[in-house]
Amino acid sequence: MIDILQISLQFSAKYLYRDVSFKINSGDKIALVGANGTGKSSLLKLITGQLSPESGKIQKTKLATIGYLPQDNIVHKGKSLINEANSALTDITFLRNKEDEISNALNQAGITENDRDSLINQLGEVHHRLEDLDSFASEAKVKKVLMGLGFKEVEFEKPTEQFSGGWQMRIALAKILISQNDILLLDEPTNHLDLDSLKWLTNYLKSYMGAILTVSHDKYFINEITNKTIELFGGKFYFFNGTYNAYLNYKSERDQLNIKLAEQQEKKIKETEKFIERFRYKSTKAKQVQSRIKQLKKIEKIELPDKEKSISIKFPEAQKSGITVVGLKSISKSFNDKLVFKNVTLQINRGDKIAFVGPNGAGKTTLSKIIASKLAPTTGLKETGYNVFTSYYSQDVADELNKDITILETLEDMGSELTQNQLRTLLGSFLFNGDDIYKKISVLSGGEKSRVALAKILLTKSNFIIFDEPTNHLDMTSSQLLQSALVNFSGSLVIVSHDVDFLRPIANKVLDIRDEIVILYEGDIDYYLWKKEEEFGSNISDNKEFKKDKSGKDLNKKELKRIEAEKRQ
Repeated sequence: MIDILQISLQFSAKYLYRDVSFKINSGDKIALVGANGTGKSSLLKLITGQLSPESGKIQKTKLATIGYLPQDNIVHKGKSLINEANSALTDITFLRNKEDEISNALNQAGITENDRDSLINQLGEVHHRLEDLDSFASEAKVKKVLMGLGFKEVEFEKPTEQFSGGWQMRIALAKILISQNDILLLDEPTNHLDLDSLKWLTNYLKSYMGAILTVSHDKYFINEITNKTIELFGGKFYFFNGTYNAYLNYKSERDQLNIKLAEQQEKKIKETEKFIERFRYKSTKAKQVQSRIKQLKKIEKIELPDKEKSISIKFPEAQKSGITVVGLKSISKSFNDKLVFKNVTLQINRGDKIAFVGPNGAGKTTLSKIIASKLAPTTGLKETGYNVFTSYYSQDVADELNKDITILETLEDMGSELTQNQLRTLLGSFLFNGDDIYKKISVLSGGEKSRVALAKILLTKSNFIIFDEPTNHLDMTSSQLLQSALVNFSGSLVIVSHDVDFLRPIANKVLDIRDEIVILYEGDIDYYLWKKEEEFGSNISDNKEFKKDKSGKDLNKKELKRIEAEKRQ
């Protein structure tokens, strides 16, 4: 479907990659992974034609349609949500307009028999094509996709310009899924999804018949939907037929083998060089020396795995707080007339690492801000425990940094006891080296600002940290290192996140927030997912309307199980 042939791309006299070739076939589900700045998003833009390669070319099958989801700069306006979504049905809309034109022409007075026959044949072809596109189910499909991505039916007539940035991305994603493209190019599609929408999208893409090339730092997502992996690293592309986890295992084994082979090769080279040096001036050994010199020149050195630059994070040992970190008693929160949640009673204890999950807009960020004392509850009481030092890492962390000062000045303003050299060392662990520390906050990327905010948290010596979507601007390697640091953090945590793989080793409790109700699950994220599946199934079984067929007769167990399975699907 798409052939990438010997393409090269450079920015500011530096090559991102050179002479790269690969193919995207029908049915391929490819994960494109690598550190920030390696050129993943640029590759998607090359395929769509938004960027031009310095050399090489990209060939596409003539009739293949491509759906592209960029990371940002998505704006919809001028239509209602439902009309914007319906605008993606371009083929169906064209055929329905054609159907109306032909029908009007058939009703014209004075039409000849030959013209009538020709128009009837055209109408038959239009109807056949509409049937192929399943046009009669298109309205239901549009609503199904919108609701799967978290939109409510009451929002269908809402103007698109009234939706925020994250929801704008969902509108764009909905249109791509509705329009039945042959190839999907998705750049961080999970960034603004909640856990419910993520699960729906994952299941949808598992059964998608076309090709997918996706950039994502969400390991759970790409391991579920992809069957091939391309890693961009050091200006090279590494291809693997398998999931990202399988690729990591293969890469680890390959690197270990290469290290051993390189050691053996180095040993052999040193022995050869020692022989040459020893017998270089002996006439009786001249032929052997020359032979060994030629051997050395022919040796192709085994390439050792490079150590990728990454964030090295270690939170300082947290001071011990009291047993109770935060207590909420009958907390409610409303914005004007809109109730977010009510009567929330929750106790966060020392050592708790709680994941906040639930649909977007349900109040996860609102509750985390109340716990962090950034927002006051409408009713109820919040109490902070003994010796609790709190830090809050927000989604809009970039807006909270002073844009007019440098990275170094940002840390100096924290009033820590560290010297400037120690602050330089700390910033070095966050990839800010040399003169980077004198860059102003205003010129930093989203990921760089996130790293500055994380460095600030390390200087607070907090024993209770609240994170709101901490992985949104971090690449996969950086996310894994932050994950490791939080696993080893000796204090207490609240983490708002939809990233299942990130939460898996960290969270020991899960708080589900939805429909104005808050429920605490005393177990990790896998326990929570299992309980939600169990609740979903039991709700179906307990519902009386599912226990009778259309004639009102009781259904047997086998029929009940079949209906439950269909409902789950």
